[in-house]
Amino acid sequence: MSIGMTTLSLFLIFFIFLFLGVPISVSILLSSITTAILAGLTWDQIQFIAMQKMNSGIESFSLLAVPLFILAGNIMNNGGIARRLINFSQIFVGNIQGSLLHVNALGNMFFGALSGSGVAAASAMGGTVYPVEKEQGYNPELATAVNVATAPAGLLIPPTSAPIVFSTVAGGISISAMFMAGYVPGIAMALIAMIIGYRQAKKANLPAMGRPANVGRVVWDAFPSLLMIIIVIGGIVGGIFTATEGAGIAVLYTLILSIIYKSINLKSLGRILLKTAETSGVVLFLISASSVMSWVMAYTGIPEAISDGILGLTSNKYIIFLLMNIILLLVGMFMDITPAILIFTPIFLPIAQSLGMSPIHFGILLIYNMCIGTMTPPVGSILFVASGISKVKLENLARTLVPFLLANLVMLLLITYIPQLVLFIPQAMGLL
Repeated sequence: MSIGMTTLSLFLIFFIFLFLGVPISVSILLSSITTAILAGLTWDQIQFIAMQKMNSGIESFSLLAVPLFILAGNIMNNGGIARRLINFSQIFVGNIQGSLLHVNALGNMFFGALSGSGVAAASAMGGTVYPVEKEQGYNPELATAVNVATAPAGLLIPPTSAPIVFSTVAGGISISAMFMAGYVPGIAMALIAMIIGYRQAKKANLPAMGRPANVGRVVWDAFPSLLMIIIVIGGIVGGIFTATEGAGIAVLYTLILSIIYKSINLKSLGRILLKTAETSGVVLFLISASSVMSWVMAYTGIPEAISDGILGLTSNKYIIFLLMNIILLLVGMFMDITPAILIFTPIFLPIAQSLGMSPIHFGILLIYNMCIGTMTPPVGSILFVASGISKVKLENLARTLVPFLLANLVMLLLITYIPQLVLFIPQAMGLL
């Protein structure tokens, strides 16, 4: 079978299983095994190599950080943190017109960075802020759109698991550099939404809620939560501990904080551990299954074939980067961030590097594309969570969300063609 037919069969079979509702990890395995059979491997060979690859795919010390950060996020989601961060955000934007929109945006940025989950941020912040917005006469579509457009920022602002997964797949990529490179794009994503929200708020003459009366008390309440970012990121970047050790410290810190806040007990801790085990099992099995697909692609020469095909279209690197973004945006509409990183990093990273793009730059570019995907149907997880909280119909939300999506596309192009937007912080800190 030709490489072109092998490539087509792999992705065609994968998307057929996906549209039939088969879990994505199982779809990856089935399409990989089917393609290996079509490529002429025997069943015994496939069994032996696939089991070996599935085991070695998750046999990484760095990947231990993923379930630990998930656990830290789940502990944090369990109590009190969202309200404290909302009050803290109000200090900065309380006097701005449409301030609840900006509180939602800043809250998502802080909470997403602490929990490492855009869905958790959209749920916690939307669930807390939206009832107040509704009470004060905010347009439900606008309030929901701001929540949708800012929750993914937490997938870029560290500590978060996406850069760790990318670093593991890409091999030899500094997690510290990836973390630092995510700050500007993540903050920009939230600021874009705040600017658009402010313009809409002025048109609708929305009120400002004012700053909290006791600023000192609000800062004191929020400081312990925000201190976790300083401790974890400072320790990782400063070389005091690894990302995995930092994740363990984050778990211990959030657990102690929750005990102090009296937001956790043995019963709720049991539920949190069970939820973490379920989520971690899904993520790690996904990584394990993707290792089989990576092996099949390498064996059949699919990455090289795609690379040759794209490079054969044009020698202009700017057009090639644009094509990569278009493909990744389409992928983000149908696929979650972790499988997209696992599948498309081996395909596109060699192309990007051959054209002079830093792997750190490419990693953030890939994650930003997938962040936009969480805002778009048919599989946009944050879109559905946020609209579910506000009970806004998707068809009504779509029109309001368009300016936010367009602004993010412009930001994506800026990130693509101005590498320093991503690289200047890690370079300044001597991480590159």
